[in-house]
Amino acid sequence: MLRLRRYRVLLICAFAILVLLYHVSKNSQWDHSTEIWHAKPPPGTHPKSRPPPPPPASKPDHDHDHEHKPERHTDTDEQPPKPHHRAPAPPPPPAPPAPPSPPTSAATVHHDNDDRPAPDQEPPIRIPQLKTSDGVPGGYSLPTKPATVPDRKPPSYHDEYHNPGVHIANPPGRYQEDAVPTTTVHWKKPHEWYPVPEESVILLPTGKPKPIPAVQFAFGEETPEAKQKREVRLAKIRDETRHAWSGYKQYAWTHDELTPVTKKAKDPFCGWAATLVDALDTLWIMGLKGEFDEAVEAVKEIDFTTTPYREDIPVFETIIRYLGGLVGAYDVTGNDPKYRSLLDKAVELAEILMSVFDTPNRLPILYYNWKPPYNVNPKQASVNTGVAELGSMSMEFTRLAQLTGKQRYYDAIARITNAFEELQNRVNGTAIPGVFPEHLDASGCNRTAVRLAATENISDAAQNQAADDDLGQSPEPYGSQSSVVTRNDSGSTQDTGAGQTAGSPRGPQKRYPPRSASAPVNAMRQPKIPECVPQPLISATYGSGSYSMGGSQDSTYEYFPKQYLLLGGLEPKYRTMHEKTVDGATKHLLFRPMVEGDPDILFAAKAYSSDGTANKLSYEWEVTHLTCFLGGMYGLGGKIFNRPGDVEIAKKLADGCVWAYDVMPLGVMPESAMVMPCKYPDDCHFDMEAWYAALDPNAQWRETQMDDYYDRLAEWKKRKAEILRQKAEQKRRQAEEAQKQAAEEEERTRSRPVNATLQDQEARDPDGSSLPESELEAQDTASTAGLQKRDSQGGFGTAPGQLPMAGLTVPPPPAKPLTHKEFIAQRLEKERIPPGFVTLNDKRYILRPEAIESVWYMYRITGDPTWQEKGWRMFEAVVRATRTEAGHTAIRDVTASPSEVHASGGSDTTTTPYDHDHQMEDSMESFWLAETLKYFYLLFETPDVVSLDEWVLNTEAHPFRRPG
Repeated sequence: MLRLRRYRVLLICAFAILVLLYHVSKNSQWDHSTEIWHAKPPPGTHPKSRPPPPPPASKPDHDHDHEHKPERHTDTDEQPPKPHHRAPAPPPPPAPPAPPSPPTSAATVHHDNDDRPAPDQEPPIRIPQLKTSDGVPGGYSLPTKPATVPDRKPPSYHDEYHNPGVHIANPPGRYQEDAVPTTTVHWKKPHEWYPVPEESVILLPTGKPKPIPAVQFAFGEETPEAKQKREVRLAKIRDETRHAWSGYKQYAWTHDELTPVTKKAKDPFCGWAATLVDALDTLWIMGLKGEFDEAVEAVKEIDFTTTPYREDIPVFETIIRYLGGLVGAYDVTGNDPKYRSLLDKAVELAEILMSVFDTPNRLPILYYNWKPPYNVNPKQASVNTGVAELGSMSMEFTRLAQLTGKQRYYDAIARITNAFEELQNRVNGTAIPGVFPEHLDASGCNRTAVRLAATENISDAAQNQAADDDLGQSPEPYGSQSSVVTRNDSGSTQDTGAGQTAGSPRGPQKRYPPRSASAPVNAMRQPKIPECVPQPLISATYGSGSYSMGGSQDSTYEYFPKQYLLLGGLEPKYRTMHEKTVDGATKHLLFRPMVEGDPDILFAAKAYSSDGTANKLSYEWEVTHLTCFLGGMYGLGGKIFNRPGDVEIAKKLADGCVWAYDVMPLGVMPESAMVMPCKYPDDCHFDMEAWYAALDPNAQWRETQMDDYYDRLAEWKKRKAEILRQKAEQKRRQAEEAQKQAAEEEERTRSRPVNATLQDQEARDPDGSSLPESELEAQDTASTAGLQKRDSQGGFGTAPGQLPMAGLTVPPPPAKPLTHKEFIAQRLEKERIPPGFVTLNDKRYILRPEAIESVWYMYRITGDPTWQEKGWRMFEAVVRATRTEAGHTAIRDVTASPSEVHASGGSDTTTTPYDHDHQMEDSMESFWLAETLKYFYLLFETPDVVSLDEWVLNTEAHPFRRPG
């Protein structure tokens, strides 16, 4: 018993140690996301040593208010939860000193609260001037002109006229923690591991902006009738915006998004009021100044240093929505000192986001683990990065650098541009020249080179021993007991052990070499193996990859011409990169679809390369809503770079998306679909047979199935006839046998005395039968079975070889397969596919703006009023399909009828509870107010409002002031 008790004690101790190790590993800095391959610092950067650990946090003073400012929090701060995690905003960072205004300037830039005008005074319009950098002496941003923005009251009438997705499909940025923590942890500025020396900072281009051709059409004076029509439409769009804003304010104020059917809120973007920040400049542009001022006050209360909703910050979405929204709102006010808080909050957020660039190659991490236990370690960019996420930061940080004079904001994004430029110029860098593969390795670390370096460092004796051993790849028999060596994410080897089944690698696997007869060589050299060999930006798929202009790539290409405008044409690389992208896309990706009516329209396909070249590309002829931005990009670039052919292409691209709206039952374009390409783009006519062949690529197989069906049908008919003949024959034989038995019985009865049988029986057995009744029944059963056996063998009923009557059942006929035409008809009816489409991959409409964005660009560039008519059809269809009592919702199926859409509880069925099985997605992403409604509104505004010759819009439609 004593030994048994000691054994139990040992087990308990071992278990306790394991539990402690588990918790230590979870709470320590052993997190995989912080393990990087340390590279040599890039030129101009100096890695620093690890800082000493922070001092332990003191216990909170319970005698004081728990609402501390962010900088007073530590990793271990614990506070009771507050409503919606709102804490007082930290004091704004000190602003850079303002340079003296030129003598001709009538406006003065105020940086201190004491210098701001009194509330009852009309603040002057601020004209941004050249600003010296607070980090680099002599660095200057570009001058800007005063803003031309609407400054009028909304009309007095209120017409009661009557879903989500990030710029990337089904984005990871929309993740939201299910459980909200009860303690508040604040971000702290971490130690910088790879700082850029002051002398190596890339500066904003300086000098006088270069002349750039006009973008907008020279509009003339409109007629009174046209003006009245335009203003009526403008008012309806403003009313829909007010309707959506009111629902957000009532049910989701300061939360990220409204759920417009269930009238609740959700926070997929850290809970920093994404819709509120994203919609700021929309409110200003539409003249909703009261709503704007109220929202600005709410922005002051946002605390970007904490969020209870996410462990990570989605960097791309945070930059385009929050940072872009704050900077754009500040710009449209004319940089009014009254709204300086918008710029202060933008700087506050930017300081947090700058930590994502602290990597060996200065390429950012895109999902930032912001909490102090995780953000203190060195980081490295991902080996699998989306192009759009990596390349869509330039405009926001550039404009912030211009407004603040902080050159390091521009330096951060300029290094990303340089990496893309190097990849674009590299010989055989991409399969399609000028276009990037969908996923890139941005880590800057060549792990293959590390492994090769490891083998080069072993001694000659070890190499000879390895050469003598069997190091080949041989397939392991199933169930082999030998160990398999695999590599984990950190590059170290690990033995999976013997006897693996589920999850074990299949096929040839590298194994440990068999033991040599001699003693193992222990002769490794001592020089340190480099942990990382630096490499440039490369494809994440090593040669193969997908290429498109849609999701995961779109906004990177969109920013090339826009960044050129934002820098006043002083950085020529953006023009070169845009032209290379457009040339590659036009040659390899654009196609004309074969659709009913033969419209002259274009879409952009997705191409796949298996060998890293454009020689054997395979295609998906896709039509996606995200790709609809191309019309605007081609048109803008065509105007500013004097490429009139690109403007013509832009018209066809924009018209393609308008067509996709018009042909759908709801008048709204689906998220994703497939069409057929024209064989000859210049001579393309709709071919019904070719379309049917695309709808049913198995037509030949169906013909084979039909031939087989007819063979089986003939066999079935033959079998049926034989069974019917046998049944008739059996009936005839049974009738004859019955007649014969009846005749014999009648003959026996006539030849016998009447009472002979009964008298003979009574004479033999005067007392009756002595057998029990059960035995008599058994004899009767045996007699009956004997008769049946005789019948099956040919006696009394069926002929030899025939089945009894019970087995002669006619089998059912063979099922007839669908013919090619029947299959087509059934599919068209069931899936509601409009003519010209082959597949509707994703029938949703999630309130996306890209199609109306291109329509707006086409109207402003060409001046053709037909674009306004196209946009108005789109607006009416979208509102009709998406409007709810509290706002507007994404919908699941654009092929449904309006009654189907609102069967789940729309504005016309207020008593019907929301049903997730019906059409409404119950989602209203922030870009509905930030982009979609804004583009609809600007389509009918006067051309001087957000003129393309004075403004440039980021990918979230936030206007930034162009220099000039």
